[in-house]
Amino acid sequence: MHSRQELRFCIYIIHSLSEKWNKVPSEVYRVLNETGILDEYIIKSYDTLHTLGKNYLVEDITEFAREKGVSI
Repeated sequence: MHSRQELRFCIYIIHSLSEKWNKVPSEVYRVLNETGILDEYIIKSYDTLHTLGKNYLVEDITEFAREKGVSI
């Protein structure tokens, strides 16, 4: 089970990526979930990631998604 803080952070990331990728949040969630980025990176690394700035997070996760073959 995930904490409320982790869930809020995931929602924040999804909406931030939604703006950057010009996709609706549900599509961003689907991409992050299907590629494992949500569980294996964002939630797993929450303790570190939540201390970083929005721009860095968006660029980092965007780059990671591209490495996983996501067309953005």
